[in-house]
Amino acid sequence: MLGYLVGEALRDLRRAGRVGVSAILLIALSLLVLGGFGLLSLNLGRAIAQWRERVRVVAYLRQEPAGPAEVDALLRKVEALGGVQGLRYVSRQEALDRLKQTLGAQAEVADQLPRNPLPASVEVTPDAAAATPEGAQELALRLGSLPEVEEVQGGAPGAEGLARVQRLFTWIGLGVGAVLALAATLTVTTATTLVLHLRRDEMEIMRLCGATEAVIRLPRVVQGLCQGLLAAIVALAALEVLYAVVAPRIEPLLPVTLGIGRAVFLSIPEMLGLMAAGAALGALGGVLATRHSHP
Repeated sequence: MLGYLVGEALRDLRRAGRVGVSAILLIALSLLVLGGFGLLSLNLGRAIAQWRERVRVVAYLRQEPAGPAEVDALLRKVEALGGVQGLRYVSRQEALDRLKQTLGAQAEVADQLPRNPLPASVEVTPDAAAATPEGAQELALRLGSLPEVEEVQGGAPGAEGLARVQRLFTWIGLGVGAVLALAATLTVTTATTLVLHLRRDEMEIMRLCGATEAVIRLPRVVQGLCQGLLAAIVALAALEVLYAVVAPRIEPLLPVTLGIGRAVFLSIPEMLGLMAAGAALGALGGVLATRHSHP
């Protein structure tokens, strides 16, 4: 039975001619758009995750704790605020040493200061729930309420900007892909209807011989499904070629722009999902054609 269905579907696909080819190309184009925007969104998501991992909220202290016991007590108080994944106390001397390291050859400027002007601080790494702009802001407010804290700085503005761009790409990709998918489905419907028209006499004979409507119409649905699968293969091949051409050229810029080392391609489940989407679009066109045809 399966061999019959596939054989009939492939024969009908050949009979559809240019209309069938147009349907395959339209589905492939819609999947290419979806896959391309999905690829951009995937890599932006990796950048957002890395940016959020680097989020730090720094609480600058009014006075440097007198000793280790006071430091431990302060860290426990900060941890009790919630939303904290990691803590690090930075003394005034350590802050000055960091400044000298940053200045490099100009470090002697710091040695000429009459006193150390830098305050002690507590560097807070937010947990996953607080590693968002809203979460970091709430954590900063809680830290600022401590009597030992004079000023709080930090947040995740860069991560939020990337998140907005990621959402924009997602919606644009879905919108353009949906329009192209609608056009592709209608083209599959047209191609399948053309085949039904060409085979109307043959199908009437099959009915007279006792064939069920399912046996007569199911190959048309399989025809659409095959068109969708072929289109998905074409789209994935084109996406792979584009990735192979573009990725090496933009990867040197990724560490300084997005903070990631290299771009990644779609995973196997994502590629299978794209193929399933193509098959679904094609099958839908076949179903619409058979529903609107008359025995």
